Amino acid sequence: MTPSTAFPRLAARAVILHRRRLLIVNAWPGAESDLWCVPGGGVERGTSLPVNLAREIHEETGLKIAVGAPCLVNEFHDPAGDFHQVDIYFRARITGGDLRDDWADPAGVVNRRRWVSEVELRALRFKPDSLPEIAFGPQASTILYDPLEPILR
Repeated sequence: MTPSTAFPRLAARAVILHRRRLLIVNAWPGAESDLWCVPGGGVERGTSLPVNLAREIHEETGLKIAVGAPCLVNEFHDPAGDFHQVDIYFRARITGGDLRDDWADPAGVVNRRRWVSEVELRALRFKPDSLPEIAFGPQASTILYDPLEPILR
């Protein structure tokens, strides 16, 4: 097995609510897709999930956050390829910064960021399927698990 297929990729993502609105991003270089998700990204080896998440959120949005408890484990894959990723979602709150139109993701992956209500989110194409429940549902102390979902493009 090659390193890219030996293990699933691990990522951390943030569920950030502000005034009953969820922060979402479009993370397709060149805006090639209309698929939205919450911000976050790949975990760097030797660094904790919260530290990775805070770094990713700052890179993608310019915001500083405090990372809270995990709330969702989501796993997805590409049935036609070898991509397999496990995302661990954490509740987070903003501790500094503002979303600015002139902010650019240094990696060039996130091309749009926005705050949405539950109704607005449900009108969009998004992943994971359980995002409205985890973001706007009861703030339960249990962690949800989404079984293996096929990747969307």
